[in-house]
Amino acid sequence: MQTPGPRIRIDRDTSPEDALPADLLDRFRARAAVADRENAFPGEDLAELRERGWLRLFVPQDRGGAGLGLEQVAALQTRLATAAPATALAVGMHLVWTGCAAVLRARGDESLDYVLDEAARDEIFAFGVSEPGNDLVLFDSVTRAEPDDDGGYRFSGTKIFTSLSPVWTRLGVFGRDDADPGRPTLVHGFLRREDGGHESLGDWDTIGMRATQSHTTRLDRAPVAASRIVRRLPVGPSSDPFVFAVFAVFETLVSAVYRGIARRAVELAVEAATTRTSRRAGGAPLSSDAVIRWRIADAAIALDGMEPQVDTVARDVDRLVDHGAAWFPRVVGLKTRTTETARAVVDQAVAVTGGASYRTSSELGRLQRDVLAGRFHPSSTDSAHATTAAWLLGPAS
Repeated sequence: MQTPGPRIRIDRDTSPEDALPADLLDRFRARAAVADRENAFPGEDLAELRERGWLRLFVPQDRGGAGLGLEQVAALQTRLATAAPATALAVGMHLVWTGCAAVLRARGDESLDYVLDEAARDEIFAFGVSEPGNDLVLFDSVTRAEPDDDGGYRFSGTKIFTSLSPVWTRLGVFGRDDADPGRPTLVHGFLRREDGGHESLGDWDTIGMRATQSHTTRLDRAPVAASRIVRRLPVGPSSDPFVFAVFAVFETLVSAVYRGIARRAVELAVEAATTRTSRRAGGAPLSSDAVIRWRIADAAIALDGMEPQVDTVARDVDRLVDHGAAWFPRVVGLKTRTTETARAVVDQAVAVTGGASYRTSSELGRLQRDVLAGRFHPSSTDSAHATTAAWLLGPAS
């Protein structure tokens, strides 16, 4: 059990700028370069975020948290990502689970309230959902979920992209129960680290987002007590509120991180254009070059289009807007657009900055690698298009 953190430092009236002042972002940005170079977890970042109550952003105020909604948390995550995208992405997985609990609670479903209570004690939740060879994401699983004699389950299988691997204390997992071959069931629950049955392979060595330390996790009859099982759902697409909450919060908070990368890329492009000169232009600043000006404007226009999309989806979740069957194409489309737009913005910034961004020590060089991870988060671009096509055209014949 984690020791309770200090009194919450962020509330509903706290702006992103006050929650993350410039000097703090500077520290995060400096450490991000080190964590990337050393392929290390940003423990100091997490400590400072915990001290500010980051793990409790979604926790209701009467339970010791900030009581924020998805739109406010997305804004905070975007600002954090302008300095340390991998830190934002990693801690974002904790916020996905606490956000899901808050979204369900707002809709009268208290089944994940214990997640909020444990987050109030600064337990750290990680995402153990992605699996090798499973492109159906939440709609099927290759992990075995075997019922025990007390109403709980034991999970066996391999989970990939387990963010926060070095520090999580709670792991959200799911697996398939085939005890009744005619009615296979997907079982969702939260594993406690101290209960064992899990092994981190320490294999995270990637091009970008290195500080997330999203190691592969092997489950070997990992026990989850009956009180920690939150859903038993049929295999296949589901309209269950839990599934909606996972998709809506995950896709929105992932999008918020890539919005932050795009914001920072535009800042770096402007900085390069206004501080560098061109011999071809007789020593004039690059900002006088028509091509450079067009590239920066193009990046800024793309970013400007991304900004309200994240806010609008998050606001609709907070306001309990009922988009019905349109919710799934709406949230997977958001993730697809923001990650692809962020890549295009970074590409323009690289073109403005030139060869300096090709160095591993370059911040823009790191953003160039970090932004590539966007294509690997669920839902994939192909899956998002399939979801939208099914909504518009019905199932394929």
